[in-house]
This record gives sequence, structure tokens and C-alpha cells, in this order.
Amino acid sequence: MLRIHFGHADLARTRFISGPDPLWEIAMSLQRFQTRRGRWAYAHWYRTARHRLQDKGLGRTLRTVLLPMFPKGVYFPDFLTPAESGGGLDAGLEAILATPPRQVLSEVAILDRTVGAPSWAPRLAEQTARREFAGILKAYYEAVIAPYQDEVQARVEAERTARGRDLLDGGTEGMLSRLGSTMRWSSPVLHLDYPAEDRDLYLDGRGLTLAPSYFSWNTPISLASPDLPPVVCYPVCYELPASAAGPEFADLSGTASLTGLLGRARAAALVAAAFGATTGEIARAAGVSASSASRHATVLRDAGLVTSSRNGANVLHCLTPAGAAVLRAATRAARGGGGRRIPS
Repeated sequence: MLRIHFGHADLARTRFISGPDPLWEIAMSLQRFQTRRGRWAYAHWYRTARHRLQDKGLGRTLRTVLLPMFPKGVYFPDFLTPAESGGGLDAGLEAILATPPRQVLSEVAILDRTVGAPSWAPRLAEQTARREFAGILKAYYEAVIAPYQDEVQARVEAERTARGRDLLDGGTEGMLSRLGSTMRWSSPVLHLDYPAEDRDLYLDGRGLTLAPSYFSWNTPISLASPDLPPVVCYPVCYELPASAAGPEFADLSGTASLTGLLGRARAAALVAAAFGATTGEIARAAGVSASSASRHATVLRDAGLVTSSRNGANVLHCLTPAGAAVLRAATRAARGGGGRRIPS
């Protein structure tokens, strides 16, 4: 159990990453190779990833380099998931290269005491070895994560949208109470079902960064060092109440070209999904029955324009990057580049 203690300032400074964190996704995807738990959810990715790695000559590298540094267990080095990777893979890799050698050696020693580090791991304190390791991380990302970038982006954006609705309805504490069954909010403490040792983390005014992850499964994870900027990487999840309120109609002004292309009801469904909408909300926005709204959402999903996530009786529909691009193009063409911003 990890207990994260909030003060009033921490609630105001709690935020979400702006999109998928590439180094956290690398770390979490490597966990998927080491357990059968949840493999059904990643079955297609797992099969294609193994083939892609073999085709790229990375099969042995996966076994001898990557998996030993990201073991499925209670610890992997903090310097492998720096905060800078929120700015993209290259920024994250540069932060890894800039890690002080003393920190690298210290965290490799913790890895060795915890689960056993590979014999070559202490050499990562040297810039040359670390640069080679960063190149391996980039090659792995390009082989098995970049091909799924749109899906990863869509799922993380859907999670951000769902939690943003919770924030609007219940403030930060309301949002923290809806992070899934493995995280429980009991003011002023967030309790996490944590795979590592039982411990407490005091934010002390630093706030918390929440990093929803496509490849994370079941349990959240945090940095081991209490001195680093606090972050929690957790599985994407969707928990919308049946009575969730949403838009009563979709504003189709300025989207005549989109209406001509898709039809009024389907265009309304796409507009409603721009900021997240349940099937019932799409039905109200488009002025159609729930069954018709479901069919429209299915067509948009099959076309790669929306992503749909179910939790119990509720389904949340959000734009994929392709859907956002279509909607932005339609509104930009009609309004000369102005108008309401569509989230990307």
C-alpha cells in the first residue's frame, strides 16, 4: 500500500500529463512481456510486438538488456522514467543521458538488492554506455509502440476527458475519488494498491502528476525516491455514473461541410465526442434514439474517428487524433481558421 498525503496546496497543484509519456509506456509495455495477467487485453499487440522485435533484430536485446532493467516486480530505476519525457521521447532520452552518474549507480544498486541487476548495469554510469542504452530504448519504441501511437493517444485522451468531467463536477477531490478501484481517496490521503513495500509519500506542496498509461495493467506505480517530483502512473480506466450530465445538443454551426459528408446525426455525434460523450448524450445531441446513437458511434469508431470505452452500462466516446483532425479541418474551413478549439 502506498499512501500519498495531500495538503491544500497539493490539491491545487495536481495535474495530468498532456498525453502519453513515451518512457512510461516503454516501461509498462515491457511489463506485459513478463506476465500473463491482462494479456487478453493486449493479445494483438503482444503477438505483433514479438514479431516486430525479431524482424528488427531486437529479440535478444529484449531478453538480455531491456527486461532485466525493467523487471516485473517491485522496482526499476527511477532515472529511466524522468519527468522530461512528458515532452516527448527525445526529451526523455536526453534527460536519461543527463542523469548524474552517482544517481545511476545508486539506483542500479537498489535494483541489484531488490531483484538482481545485470552485471553490465553499473556501466550505465558511463555516458557512452548510457547513450547506447538510450538508442536501444528508442529502437524498441519505434518498433512496437510507435505503430500503436494513435490508439495509445486515443485511450489516454479518453481517460483525461473522463477525469476532466469528474474535476468539473466534483473538484480535485471528486476527481481523485474516481481514479479506479486500485486507488481510493480518503481525504487527505490517496491510497494506492501498490506492488512495492508499504510506505507513505508526503507531497509537501509539490502537487502530484497523474500519468494514465495505455500499457499499465491493474496496479498503479510511482517513483521510488520521495525526493523526485511525485508522479503516479496508472492504468487507463473509465467509470462514469449512469446519470452523468452532458451537452443537450451539438453545436453544428460552421460545420456544413462535415454535415454534408456525414449527415446531420453523425456529424452531431462527432462534435459531441469532441469533449467526451456517453451514448445517451450523443442521442440527445443528435436528436435520435439511443440505439441509433450507438449505431452512429459504431460507424465513427469503425472509421477510426472515435474511440469507445465501456464500464458497466456506460460507454464513453472520445475523438481519436484522426477524428479531431477531421473536425478541426471542417471548422477551420468554415470559420476561416477561428472558432472553438477541438482537443487533439
